[in-house]
Amino acid sequence: MAGVKEIMGRSLVMNNKSSSLTPSSRILYQHVEDFCFVSSCNRMNKRGLRISTNESTSYSPMAVISENLFRISKEKSVQFKVRGVVIVKKNKKEDFKESLANTIDDFSDKIGRNVVLELLSNEIDPKTKEPKKSKPAVIRNWSKKSKTKAERVTYTVDFMVDTNFGVPGAITVTNKHQKEFFLETITIEGFACGAVHFPCNSWVQSTKDHPDKRIFFSNMPYLPYETPEGLKQLREKELVALRGDGTGVRKLSDRIYDYDMYNDLGNPDAGIDLVRPKFGGESYPYPRRCRTGRLPSDTDINVECRVEKPLPMYVPRDEAFEETKQHTFSAGRLRAVLHNLYPSLVASILAHHDFKGFADVDDLYKEGLLLKFDEFKKLPKIVHKIQESSEGLLKYDTPMIVSKDKFAWLRDDEFARQALAGINPVNIERLEVFPPVSKLDPNIYGPQESALKEEHILGYLNGMSVEQALKENKLFMLDFHDIYLPFVERINALDGRKTYATRTLFFLSSTGTLKPIAIELSLPSTSYDVSSKRVITPPNCATSSWVWQLAKSHVSSNDAGVHQLVNHWLRTHAALEPFILAAHRQMSAMHPIFKLLDPHMRYTLEINCLARQNLVNAGGVIESTFTPGPYCMAISAEAYKTWRFDLEGLPADLIRRGMAIEDPSQPHGLKLTVEDYPYATDGLLIWSAIEKWVKTYVTHYYPDPDLIRNDRELQAWYRESIEVGHADHRHADWWPKLSNGDDLVYILTTLIWLASAQHAALNFGQYPYGGYVPNRPPLMRKLIPDENDPEYANFHDDPQRFFFTALPSLLQATKFMAVVDSLSTHSPDEEYLGERSQPSIWSGDPEIVEAFYGFSAEIQQIEKEIDKRNSDPNLKNRCGAGVLPYELLAPSSEPGVTCRGVPNSVSI
Repeated sequence: MAGVKEIMGRSLVMNNKSSSLTPSSRILYQHVEDFCFVSSCNRMNKRGLRISTNESTSYSPMAVISENLFRISKEKSVQFKVRGVVIVKKNKKEDFKESLANTIDDFSDKIGRNVVLELLSNEIDPKTKEPKKSKPAVIRNWSKKSKTKAERVTYTVDFMVDTNFGVPGAITVTNKHQKEFFLETITIEGFACGAVHFPCNSWVQSTKDHPDKRIFFSNMPYLPYETPEGLKQLREKELVALRGDGTGVRKLSDRIYDYDMYNDLGNPDAGIDLVRPKFGGESYPYPRRCRTGRLPSDTDINVECRVEKPLPMYVPRDEAFEETKQHTFSAGRLRAVLHNLYPSLVASILAHHDFKGFADVDDLYKEGLLLKFDEFKKLPKIVHKIQESSEGLLKYDTPMIVSKDKFAWLRDDEFARQALAGINPVNIERLEVFPPVSKLDPNIYGPQESALKEEHILGYLNGMSVEQALKENKLFMLDFHDIYLPFVERINALDGRKTYATRTLFFLSSTGTLKPIAIELSLPSTSYDVSSKRVITPPNCATSSWVWQLAKSHVSSNDAGVHQLVNHWLRTHAALEPFILAAHRQMSAMHPIFKLLDPHMRYTLEINCLARQNLVNAGGVIESTFTPGPYCMAISAEAYKTWRFDLEGLPADLIRRGMAIEDPSQPHGLKLTVEDYPYATDGLLIWSAIEKWVKTYVTHYYPDPDLIRNDRELQAWYRESIEVGHADHRHADWWPKLSNGDDLVYILTTLIWLASAQHAALNFGQYPYGGYVPNRPPLMRKLIPDENDPEYANFHDDPQRFFFTALPSLLQATKFMAVVDSLSTHSPDEEYLGERSQPSIWSGDPEIVEAFYGFSAEIQQIEKEIDKRNSDPNLKNRCGAGVLPYELLAPSSEPGVTCRGVPNSVSI
């Protein structure tokens, strides 16, 4: 307290313009230490720390101090100075427009149009009935320091506050300059309670665009009922501003979070081929997206007009990529453009140009797309110029799947291993009944009895009967029959796209690995017709070997589509967006649960917006390079009909698929039916760490279930996420309740799991596994010919050539490779699970900060355990000759394409 006395003494002397204190000031000075001590005790007491007192005594130090302070304040108002340290993040690049704005701002500073800050107390001023305020203060030396080349600029600002100001709980910022700036943090020093931190991380707009003052709250978390009197109105005012009124076209500088349906994927103004249905509603149920309020298209009033790249689409301003992320994304996009532009310039040739063999595929990684074909010599000079000047950029990195063993992907054991440890390890399921049973409505699709018979698989069961193999959990399946069959006829009617609805059976060997034993290929039929279903088994001759390989490729194409459209896009990106919108609309930034979720919401709205603009839109990358073409989003919407939030957590999902059973004796309460299942074993470590961290957090703030039931912001968030964000499922009875701590822990753990580990497992292996197109062709162009097919002769004469004509063309393959290369790239500013920006100040609650460091240490231990597992030769699904280690759930990563790393959020 000596430092407090010294500060107060100096301030009081300065303000009374005397070398000695006045009597009233001396009284104040005598009580400052007691006052600060009691104030600190009260703050600690609010967090559950008990201060021992003797209730029988009539002496109340706080009462005496309050009485003296009140008497002193009546004698004479006393003020003292506190200093603010403001950190602003600068743009690294400055264009002419920004340079001009900076020049104007320099001049504005000199004539008094500055950046003005005002401190607001936790306490109410009894006279004004509003929060106590400091005098407005101007940031010093803005124009001078803004010229520095540093990425972050530190400014100072001095506030004058009354001695009875209390503890600052909020700060307002008024930007009178021409352009916005990114405010990172504000720290106030000089109060007896110690430094007060304001983690802002927000763009502050000019008053010419947004005249209202920006409000930032300190890092102290408060449940709604705990909110200090001085902050209650500000808390609600900020939420009202973020919700908007649901009308109007959004400006890029707005901060409004609102909902809309997916009515902006099509572009009817550009032609009938680009008309797409509205997703969200009875016909095509779907999660809601962030509303932009754009005007309707010219040809359909129910369709929002398109904003095509490079023009930006609206997301709330603070959701946009920061500069480092934007630079990484733009660099990846430039690389993708070069990879795509060059083939596009020669599209008249490449559109019909197929890979002639494996050497053509290898050349993409060795030499790039070279002009080595005779017909290329006739192309314009610009094409040759690009070739000559961009050879390095036009070359593709060698995907990891072929880096250790060039032909490992051809082997059956690798095909099966990827179902457990590849880029889509969430579709494999235990076979419970043989033959498999369809859930499709027979009144619509006809009887769907499987063509699989015991005689197809008996020879591959190591002497077991089918019944015994089922009983001993030896049979597993990839089942894409029901999701694809309703679309197969429409897909196969498209030019250059052919597919089946597939089922693949696997047998679990004694070594713990799977082997494929049968593939069922189905075409639609209104009545049972054996010719519409075909069963392919492992080869016994050269010709059947290529039939088997084509069958595996069709399975991989089904798998790639479901992976991208359902598991990746729908279940992580799209399904999380409503929870993020509702969090910003219903929970204050000072709410503890908002603070917990904040890093797991970073960049998601922006990347989803870019996906609507370039990936899942009509004619976008997904439609162009995946087999379902214009029916891609319809397949995704069909899958949403059976989506269930209560089964999205890892343990529930494993049990649903029969890949685990409940067993309290096991470390995570589960026994896996395939012990060496890398996605599940690593995932359960991360799930449990997240659950433990969340439980600690929730228990700290909600020691009583009534606090959860009565938390109006928390309940409003969850209710709106369901009733508005997932409106098409709002009447489902499977939504978890939110009435106690266990409910809240499960909901939050599931959301954090989906945003971090689940997304990472499904995203960052896209190029390492899919960049070699024969391994996972996203698109197939031919069905498998039988002896009655006119193409059978070509297939029989040169099966390898036929195989490559069935895969994507060179143009389709290179376009796909360029995009998944960008999507698999980590940004240098990525925050990984167990990391937080400025962890020591994100929360003003020291117990929670300490608990977070414990969570971070546990995540680091998990990474060491994963490294250990990848070196264990007994784990054959992740270690061995030509086998890629399973690192997709290893938490940390370097920037770039690494096939590892678990970012906090869905950020790419």
